Amino acid sequence: MTTNKKKKANQTPENKFQFELNSCSKSKDFRGAISLYDDAVSNKTRLNQHHLNALLYLCSNAVTNPSPKHLALDYGSRIFDHMSTLNITPNEATVATVARLAAANGDGNRAFELVKDIGKYNVAPRLRTYDPALFCFCEILDADKAYEVEDHMNSVGVSLEEAEIATLLKVSAKKGRADRVYRYLHKLKSGVRCVEESTAAIIEEWFQSSEAREVGEGVLDVRRVREGLLKTGGGWHGLGWVGKGDWVVSRTSVDGDGICCGCCEQLVCVDIDDEEMERFAFSIAALAVEREVKANFSEFQGWLEKHDCYEAIVDGANIGLYQQNFADGGFSIYQLDDVVKELYNRNGKRWPLVILHNKRVRGLMENPSSRILVEEWMKNGVLYTTPNGSNDDWYWLYAAVKLRCLLVTNDEMRDHIFELIGSNFFNQWKERHQVHYTFVKGNLKLQMPPSYSLVIQESEKGSWHVPLALGTSNESSRPWLCITRKSAAAAADDDDVATVSNSVDTSGNSHLDQPQKLADIVLSLDSQVIENNSTSITGKRKERSEPS
Repeated sequence: MTTNKKKKANQTPENKFQFELNSCSKSKDFRGAISLYDDAVSNKTRLNQHHLNALLYLCSNAVTNPSPKHLALDYGSRIFDHMSTLNITPNEATVATVARLAAANGDGNRAFELVKDIGKYNVAPRLRTYDPALFCFCEILDADKAYEVEDHMNSVGVSLEEAEIATLLKVSAKKGRADRVYRYLHKLKSGVRCVEESTAAIIEEWFQSSEAREVGEGVLDVRRVREGLLKTGGGWHGLGWVGKGDWVVSRTSVDGDGICCGCCEQLVCVDIDDEEMERFAFSIAALAVEREVKANFSEFQGWLEKHDCYEAIVDGANIGLYQQNFADGGFSIYQLDDVVKELYNRNGKRWPLVILHNKRVRGLMENPSSRILVEEWMKNGVLYTTPNGSNDDWYWLYAAVKLRCLLVTNDEMRDHIFELIGSNFFNQWKERHQVHYTFVKGNLKLQMPPSYSLVIQESEKGSWHVPLALGTSNESSRPWLCITRKSAAAAADDDDVATVSNSVDTSGNSHLDQPQKLADIVLSLDSQVIENNSTSITGKRKERSEPS
């Protein structure tokens, strides 16, 4: 007790203020906090950035309550001015809090000016810094100012999340800005995938509006739409509203094969678009060249340019070492051979490409039984060996991305080398291209990519399908919005309309649309390449001519 009394007696005014302010913050005691602040100002207690930010935060919380709102706004303004008087530099949290106060007062312009001026404090804005201005403008239906905020966010690299996209979608719908509604639906597709119930309600309201009924192209250039679908990776064409007339909006489900139970339309497995794919391949190559012997990886890139017929890449080490962590376990070449032959047999007698480290291959060649299989792979052009000192991860990932084909591996690609690539579209690419596998009692089972993507989709006929983000372990019970034109639904009964889907086969049982030209590939083990006379297997998303 004596010790505690001595501590209290020795407390500085600043320490005492901090202790009592912490107590107010924990209990969200706004009135207690401003009383402390008034005392501190009267007693000339030294205040720092942390003290003033805590006070501002309590003010911003208090404005949600009508009773202390005006008092909170007044004190918020006074505290921010006091910070300037004390020559204390605001940080991002300061600006975000003061912007919230301005927005609560209905002053979106003030909130926006604060974030635009944040550079003078040598700090970068974040999403929460922009939110007050954005939501304020949307609430008062000032769409143009809201778009201006979005443009500023884009200029500094701040990305929208679902709440921000949804509020922009809502104000655009309210103002009848159909072009913007279309744009924000695609932003939801790209950045959100499954939407919350509140967002779904905004989408439903738009499609049931008179404005939505009037938008769209009555005469449709089908070829142009299909080209758009191919270019963007499927699931949307990006060319604008299709069709004319009333929309039919319903809530339904999608079966395991990707068929909408409402309109019977086939959903697709969506890929990343051409531009993203090229950028993805370039980023992998740039990182690989930095970390590998440049000549080795450049040689692989050159070889791949000449031999681009493969439709599946196999991570040899991942499969050979699968479930081998037991006493006599090692590298199972037979597991790897099972995968190779399964891909060959189910895909029209077309060989995959196995990426395997040179050291591993040389070890297999020392075993007579393994040597037979390796030589068979060499003969059939199945094998590419990566050189000593290399990381084969770079090789199989680059090959799968560059050739736009399937990748057989259980590696979830979560370690540091994949973090360097970034995750903007990495997960979407994996969903479309990664084939998982398992061995049950020695029997191989390939788990092909899903038959459809859990993402907002726009079809060539102009219909929309929107998945809701409701917790469910059974995808067949997940609710979807099914949105079609009445005219399109009627026409579907009369017309034989071919549905565009991605040309990547995810069932693993169909054959290529047309014979591929034979690739004359002459390789050698010492130069890390093996001979191949093969055609490609299904799995690649590329444009092909019509089969003869």
